[in-house]
Amino acid sequence: MNEPAAIRATPLPLEGLCLLEPAVTESAPHARFSYFHDERAFDALGLPRIVQQHASRYAPRHTVRGLHFQTVPHAQTKIVGVAHGRIHDVVVDVRRASPTFGRHVAVELVAGWRRLVVPPGFAHGFCTLEPDTEVVFALSDFNTTDLLRGLQWNDPELGIEWPCADAPALLFDIDRGWPALRVLDAPF
Repeated sequence: MNEPAAIRATPLPLEGLCLLEPAVTESAPHARFSYFHDERAFDALGLPRIVQQHASRYAPRHTVRGLHFQTVPHAQTKIVGVAHGRIHDVVVDVRRASPTFGRHVAVELVAGWRRLVVPPGFAHGFCTLEPDTEVVFALSDFNTTDLLRGLQWNDPELGIEWPCADAPALLFDIDRGWPALRVLDAPF
């Protein structure tokens, strides 16, 4: 039987967050190969099974999405990557009992195979850094619209330094009305 694909998980400063990087094989001078997903490797890393995947594309540079999470009973782990372009990816701890509640981590994700694991209890958002950026998501539970919640993307209490400052080129209506951290009702 074949061994599970080699996928390295690098922990980030907030407990539960990590970057995934698969092993890459150079199969020819101008070709690479990698296992993007291997359930055996995910099991070994303690990651949940993936039940849904989707992608979204944003034409303007400095499109801001988030900060989103899905609440119980269908809270989900998100594995976020970029298929085209690059993003300033932000994750905020919304677990009330956590010693890092309200703190955030920001990483730049570029088109490629490195992905960010965002477990339940974190709000996730991003700002596109290039036009025509495509973001891909693998989810541990199905998207359930009525369980979608969010956190104000530019809440000053969070101290997030967005590349677009306070002037995104595109901000979806749904992302304009999320509450600030101090009044957030998060069940984590």
